[in-house]
Amino acid sequence: MPKMTPVVRTISEIRSLVAEWKKEGLRVGLVPTMGALHHGHLSLVNAITEHSDRIIVSIFVNPTQFGAHEDLDKYPRQEASDREKLAATPASIVFAPSVEEMYPSGHTTRVTLDGLSEILEGANRIGHFDGVATIVSKLFMQCQPDVAIFGEKDYQQLAVIRQFTRDLDIPVQILGGKLIRESDGLAASSRNAYLSEKERRIAGTFNVILKELVSKAEAGEDLRVLEGEASDALLKAGFTAVDYVSIVHKDTLHEIHEITEEARVVSVARLGDIRLLDNMAIKAP
Repeated sequence: MPKMTPVVRTISEIRSLVAEWKKEGLRVGLVPTMGALHHGHLSLVNAITEHSDRIIVSIFVNPTQFGAHEDLDKYPRQEASDREKLAATPASIVFAPSVEEMYPSGHTTRVTLDGLSEILEGANRIGHFDGVATIVSKLFMQCQPDVAIFGEKDYQQLAVIRQFTRDLDIPVQILGGKLIRESDGLAASSRNAYLSEKERRIAGTFNVILKELVSKAEAGEDLRVLEGEASDALLKAGFTAVDYVSIVHKDTLHEIHEITEEARVVSVARLGDIRLLDNMAIKAP
């Protein structure tokens, strides 16, 4: 039988385990995931190792961050293979609660944010970040980590989590994990598995088009023109739709008109029903 990282499934179990670790003076790290783990997730586990003595990897497909027409039912659930992959990392325990454990009958509370959660992804996926903020807040309360890490692929999600953690005075250090890419530069994502062979080839052009935008932005070209050119290039490459290509402030994610400090290009392009996210840093001149 393959080696697997041990699993607990209830809030009482994880709290009891963390209490034991804390009594020993150990520092606890949390890597929240929705499972279907790939090398991007595993890189987060390895990255948090230097900041923690014990590492919890949560696996929970959170229904409150999916919209009515999104892929909740189709989202891959591969707990056994996830635990096998984690066995080769420093992960200490998997926390894999049921929906009923996380949202028992009568649960009515949501964590909501103004501003940052209403633009870009928030405007395209109404209520998505309320679901993210709620589940991450619950995981922080349940696991009581000293530090937690989130991948930079979901750049706006990372910004949202940093914001509500500050606003609510939650004593958890938030780390950003480097965006991990496939050999052709496509951002690693569980949803890449949905792509057909043809779609996968098209997807590989996403990062190439954004790199060209970054190069031109750093050379001082007009930012709005560059956004339009990149959108056109994505459609020409075979993407079926572009939700947005936006050059924004790296922290507030508000649109900017010139590069005076490090900025970010954030983008979502679609291949059929599959939404692909990417982002890149733009250096100041």
